[in-house]
Amino acid sequence: MGKKILLKGNEVMSEAAIQAGCRFFAGYPITPQNEVPEYMSRRMPQVGGVFVQAESEIAAINMVFGASAAGARCMTSSSSPGISLKQEGISYIAGAELPCLIANMQRGGPGLGNIRASQADYFQAVKGGGHGDYRLIVLAPASTQELYNLTMNAFDWADYYRNPVLMLGDGILGQMTEPVEILPYEPILDLPEKDFILDGCKGRDPRVVKTLVLRPAEGLVDHNEHLQKKYRRIESELSLCDEYRVEDADIVIAAYGITSRIAKGAVRMAREKGMKVGLIRPITLWPFPKESFKKVAYDTSQILVVEMSHGQFIEDVKLAIEAACPVEFLGKGGGWYPTEEIILEKIESMITSPVAAKGRV
Repeated sequence: MGKKILLKGNEVMSEAAIQAGCRFFAGYPITPQNEVPEYMSRRMPQVGGVFVQAESEIAAINMVFGASAAGARCMTSSSSPGISLKQEGISYIAGAELPCLIANMQRGGPGLGNIRASQADYFQAVKGGGHGDYRLIVLAPASTQELYNLTMNAFDWADYYRNPVLMLGDGILGQMTEPVEILPYEPILDLPEKDFILDGCKGRDPRVVKTLVLRPAEGLVDHNEHLQKKYRRIESELSLCDEYRVEDADIVIAAYGITSRIAKGAVRMAREKGMKVGLIRPITLWPFPKESFKKVAYDTSQILVVEMSHGQFIEDVKLAIEAACPVEFLGKGGGWYPTEEIILEKIESMITSPVAAKGRV
């Protein structure tokens, strides 16, 4: 058992990265993730790592490209507008199949928006905010302990699949303080040798890490086919989902991240009033846990999607359940937060609707 200490979410993620062997961090200040570079600037020298306060978000992501190509476990972090600036570099890193961790503690948008928490970067995260056909492994923790555990796992998944991983948090998760058990790093996978890194010739031909493919058209087509094959493998091997009281639920709430914690409280309140309500929470937003959602949809009457945006996550929910049951929506963008009471009020209106009166599917 590790020791428990009080840390902010941003600090939790930073310490987990260090425990997992991250030894290079490049970042640029933006609220609400400023504690990450602040923490890293103090801790990295203590563990023999490198901290770089980059001149811009664009510079930071390209420094991560270089550090990963040299074999270092590395990461960068930012918040919504800053992640937008990193998108070209993220596409390059995915195209070059380089492992790294990218963290987005989301804030209200579009534009500079505000510094309140949001979940409006969902499309950018799971659909690929940069150019080309690429995918990021996207994780959505709901607590600081889960943030700690997933951060350590993220480096293993990145190395194992040679693919960047995106930690999709928000301003609430990054700023809130909870007791966290600081666990030692233990690999969760049998990691392959990094035979792609730029470590000198060593009696062999020099290696090159690049994303520019100027060979005949088949060259880039073949590389894209290779990437898609890898993504299909990730989809078949990595799918994380949490379910709460869905077995007999007439209404199942679908939510992720911090919103799912609020929704869980609403489920408890509904149960106390005799309403059969459950919760399904994806932990991997990509790959999306389609089978888990499909099964739940066939066993319930309605699904209520709750998200801190005007409706992005809901699209993947609808695609996954294949019209097995009706889907309702509760959400707004710009820094709106749902409360347990708001969610409960929506549940009560759904229970009295004609759809609910038909009973479970």
